[in-house]
Amino acid sequence: MISIIDYDAGNIKSVEKAIKYLGSDVLITRDADTILSSNGIILPGVGAFGDAMNRLSEYGLTAVIKEAVARDIPFLGICLGLQLLFDESEESPGVKGLSLLKGKIKRIPDNENLKIPHIGWNDLKLSGNGRLFDGIPENPYVYFVHSYYLEAEDESIVKASAEYGVKIHASVEKGKLFACQFHPEKSSDVGLRILSNFINLTKDGEE
Repeated sequence: MISIIDYDAGNIKSVEKAIKYLGSDVLITRDADTILSSNGIILPGVGAFGDAMNRLSEYGLTAVIKEAVARDIPFLGICLGLQLLFDESEESPGVKGLSLLKGKIKRIPDNENLKIPHIGWNDLKLSGNGRLFDGIPENPYVYFVHSYYLEAEDESIVKASAEYGVKIHASVEKGKLFACQFHPEKSSDVGLRILSNFINLTKDGEE
């Protein structure tokens, strides 16, 4: 069973639909025991960093997420879900993130030739044999919707990057903690392969 964490941050149903399409059992929940007994956990999300952290705290999910990661339950953050794993965001000064990974979330710089938010398809540069990208050819195209981007402190965790007026750390991996700034559930066959790779990682160690 894969749990999708429900904290009123949107974009949950499309993730659920994609996971079901791939043949995996999935449940949208904010129940701590259910989440911690899952084979895998997904934290999706669209919206503001500060509002999202407030909701995670309100629902008692901050400690649950940290416990899940400490237990090495495979965990995937998507879009805002990636940003929340880090220390802070320029979108919400003074609000602490989950600090499970080191790095800053910055606003994409203004550029007269580029629209912000960054909405649409962008190619990725893959690096470091990321497990989410197993079987995916070089320079795949994926779908982004964001105005803020990750600058990871430790570039060794970065498994995919993109260019949009600035270098975006688009996907990271550390142990069994994974995250994507783009939306795999909206990224056609490439995205489905990424989600399928994550599902397969949740089965590692099963009898």
